[in-house]
Amino acid sequence: MERYTNFRGQALLFLLFLWFIWFINFSVRMVFSPILPIIEDEFLVTHARASSIFIFLSAGYALGVIVSGLFSGKIGYKKSIVCALAMISMVAFLIPLAHNFFLLYLFAFVVGFSVGLYVPSVIPLITEYYSEKNWGKAIAIHDTGAAAGILATPLIALFLLNFFPWRGIFVVFACVFLVCSVVFLFVSTEVRTSNPPKTTLKDIIKIRSLWLMAVLWIFSMGANLGIYSIVPLYLTKELNLTIGYANTVLGISRLGSVVVAVACGFLIDRFDLRKVMFLVMIVTSVLVVMMGVVSVKYIGIILFLQASCVTGFFPIGLVALAKTFNREMRGLATGIILAVSNIFGSGITPYLLGISGDLHSFRLGITILGIFVGLASTLVFHLRELE
Repeated sequence: MERYTNFRGQALLFLLFLWFIWFINFSVRMVFSPILPIIEDEFLVTHARASSIFIFLSAGYALGVIVSGLFSGKIGYKKSIVCALAMISMVAFLIPLAHNFFLLYLFAFVVGFSVGLYVPSVIPLITEYYSEKNWGKAIAIHDTGAAAGILATPLIALFLLNFFPWRGIFVVFACVFLVCSVVFLFVSTEVRTSNPPKTTLKDIIKIRSLWLMAVLWIFSMGANLGIYSIVPLYLTKELNLTIGYANTVLGISRLGSVVVAVACGFLIDRFDLRKVMFLVMIVTSVLVVMMGVVSVKYIGIILFLQASCVTGFFPIGLVALAKTFNREMRGLATGIILAVSNIFGSGITPYLLGISGDLHSFRLGITILGIFVGLASTLVFHLRELE
C-alpha cells in the first residue's frame, strides 16, 4: 500500500481516529483507579486486595499483547483491532452484573486481555500507513491518546458518577467501544505481514536490548500507571482528602502529559534517542522520590510535574522499539516488552504499593520505587542498536 508522507486530509483523520481508539482503550483500563475507593468500600476489602485488581488487568494485558504479537500479523491487523474493540464492549456490558469481588478479577483480566490485543496491532499498522521519516511524529501523536486518557479518566469518572453509580460508567464505555468497532471495520484497510520464520521468537528473546528495554519499561510503567493506580487510595486513605478532590488532583496532574508526549516525539527526530530517554527517566526518578517525602500542600504540584515527565518515556520507547526490530519482529517484540512491563510495572507495582500502605505507608513504597527508577535509567546507554 502507498504510505502517507504528511499529516493532511485523510492521513490526519485516520491518525486522529486511531488516537481516539487508543484514548478509550486506555481509559477503560484505567477507570478502575478513580473508582477504587468506592469499590473498596462496597466490597469491604483491604488496600492490597483492592489494588490487586490491577494485577489481573496487567496479566490479561500481558497475555493479550503476546497473543497479538504472535498472530495479528498473520490474521491481519484490522481484524485484530476490530476483535479487540468488540471484546471490550462485551465485557464492559457484563461488569455491572458483578456482585462478587472475584468476578471483578475475571472481568478485569478480560478487559486487560482485550486492550492488550490493540497495541501490537496498531504500531505495525502505523508504520505501514506512514512513511518512516514520520514514524516518530505519528507514534508520538498516537501515544498521546494514553496520556489524554490518564488525564481525562478521573474527570470522566467524576462527571459520570453524578448521573450513574460506578457500574453505569462501564455501560457508557461499552456503547462507545461498540460504535468504534463498527466504524473501524469500514474505514480501515487490512494490512498483513508475511509469515515470520519459526525462529523469530527464539531469535528475539536472545537479543540483549529486548531485555534491557523491558527493564526500562517496567520501571517507567511503574512510575506512571503503577503510581496512578494507587493515587486515589493514597490521597483519600492516607492523606485524608475527599474522593472528589483526589480525582480532581489526579486528573489535573496529567494536564502537562499530552504536551510532553508530543514534544518528545519531535525531540527524538532531532536529538540522540538514548540521551532524551535517560533525561526523562532520571528527572522522573527525582520527582517520584519527592512525591513520597513532600508535605500534603505540595503533593498536587509534584504529581503534575511527575506525571508530565514520565509520560515522555513512552513515545520514545515505542520509537526505540520500531528502530531496533525489523518489520517481521516488530509486533512480537512490542508484545513481549509490553507484556513484561505491564505485569511488573502496572500490575505488581500497585499491589506492592498497596501492601506498603497496609503495613507501613504509601509514602515509603513510592520513595523506594523512585530510587529504582533512577538506577534503571543507566541501562539506556547499553542499547547499542540506538547508537
